[in-house]
Order: sequence, then C-alpha cells, then structure tokens
Amino acid sequence: MVRFGLVVVTILVILGLVSFSEAQLKLGFYDKTCPNAEKIIQAVVNQHIRKVPSLAAGLIRMHFHDCFVRGCDGSILINATSSNQQVEKVAPPNLTVRGFDFIDLVKTVLEKKCPGVVSCADIITLATRDSVAAIGGPTWNVPTGRRDGRISNATEALNNIPPPFGNFTTLITLFGNQGLDVKDLVLLSGAHTIGVSHCSSFSNRLFNFTGVGDQDPSLDSEYADNLKSRKCLSIADNTTQVEMDPGSRNTFDLSYFKLVLKRRGLFESDAALTKDPTALGQVRGFAGGSLQDFFVEFGKSMEKMGRIGVKTGSDGEIRRTCSVVN
Repeated sequence: MVRFGLVVVTILVILGLVSFSEAQLKLGFYDKTCPNAEKIIQAVVNQHIRKVPSLAAGLIRMHFHDCFVRGCDGSILINATSSNQQVEKVAPPNLTVRGFDFIDLVKTVLEKKCPGVVSCADIITLATRDSVAAIGGPTWNVPTGRRDGRISNATEALNNIPPPFGNFTTLITLFGNQGLDVKDLVLLSGAHTIGVSHCSSFSNRLFNFTGVGDQDPSLDSEYADNLKSRKCLSIADNTTQVEMDPGSRNTFDLSYFKLVLKRRGLFESDAALTKDPTALGQVRGFAGGSLQDFFVEFGKSMEKMGRIGVKTGSDGEIRRTCSVVN
C-alpha cells in the first residue's frame, strides 16, 4: 500500500513538472498557433522604424516600465475605464512613455491573422527586440508565451519603476526586487545610448539640487552650463527634449558609458553608477571594451528582464485589444 502510494505521488509529481514546464516561456511558442507571428511583428517594426527611428528608445522604455510592475504582462497598456481608476499609464514615470499606438497597430495586424492568440505582453517584448536590432543595435532571444495581466495600478508603477533621480541604493534595491543585479543595472542603463528625455527629469540637477538654487556637483559644470543656456532654460521647462547621448541619439553604441565616466550622464541615476565600485568597474569595462561584447551582454540582461514575473499557462489572459481587459 505504501509502495502504491509512492507510485501515485511520483506520477503526480511528474505530471506537475510536465504541466509546469509546458507553462514556461519557450522559443517559438506560437509556431503552431500563429506560425508567422514573429515575422509579422518584425515586418511592422521594420516598416515604421525607417520613418521613426526613435521608436526603438520608446519601446525599450515601455518594456522596462512594464516589467518592473507586476512583471512583463502588458499592464502598462491598459486604459482606465472610469474617471477614478488610476492605471499605470497615468503614473508620473509613464506620462512620457511613447509607443502605445504602435503596439495597438501591431495587435490589430496580428488579430486579423490569428485572433486571440498572441499576447500584448509578447508583442511589447518582441517589438522592442526587433526595433533595437533594426537601428543597428543588438539582438537577443525572446522566448514567448507570456499572457496579459488584468490589473494596472498607478501607485505600484510609482513605487517600483526606478526613477531618474534615484541614488545607487534606491536603484539596486528596485532592481534586486526584480531579481536583477548590479551588472543588469549597468547594462540596462546602457539603453540611454539612444533616445531623449524631458528637462523635467533632470532639471533639479541644473537649478535646485539641494533646494538652495544650486547645481549638482557630480555633473560636469561645462555640460551643465551648456544645458542651461541652450536647452533647459528654467526649472519650469517640462516640454523641451534633450538627447541622452548627444550626437548619437539613434545609434546604439558605447558612448553612453564614456559620457558617464566624464560626468556627463544626464540623470542622477547615471551618475549613481560611479558611486559603487562594482558598478563603476562595469562602466569602465564597457566604455573601454568592444561593441560586440556590450551587445552580447546587453541582450542577456534584456532576456533576463523579459522573464520577470511572467504570467503563463492559465494565468492572465490574451487581450483582444491591448488597452482593454477582456
């Protein structure tokens, strides 16, 4: 009887492991249910990236902000259905996130081919990879099978998304909460090699760093003076955009790391990478290393981030419209 019980338990464990493994992300998840899904996404990306290369930076940011709140589940895409509902989209960190219309476009194309099959979470993840590759940046594996979340909360976004004014302790805590380490922090910060920022994300460094009208001493003074005289003319400016990597905003390269070492990183979070010996060593290594090595390591961190808190199997849903829960 004991032996029979052990056999039953063993079988149940094996079945549990099988169902668990089936529920995990895997490469080519849609090969049978929507064979051309990844090609369709890539085609739409390639069609638009030539006209709007800045799309790559926008999608990286969207993907990053999505994964840090309830995992990579597309919850950043959800619209409020009532005036008192505070979804992730309206949280301060997400007010300048771009690319929502593009994700909706991709979803519309996929729904015509394979209705109710491809998740919005997977669309964000794949489109991010494809857009970065399309501008000459790195590529990486994207295992698929994510399902979409049903909950979107602005407070959670505010509490979990690493802020541009974060010090090293804040940043590594928020990254650590997601299973990411110092190397991931440095590598994913390297995405600041493309894209722009609004003055409001860093103007306190220029005009009122400690509340007495002073300038952040960790910011190169010549660079700060240039920003104040030519870009962000006052601390009230919340519309002007500034390149995070001046001169190569659409080129995925190593110059971001070199700028950080020159104290010309735009954000406090950039400067924070020089305050920790391990992070600083990583910055120096990438600044003086090969572009290919950075591409490989960046891709590993992006794939790792893309696995944060994913919903698979029967969890979540496959939204028919990315901005609306079914």
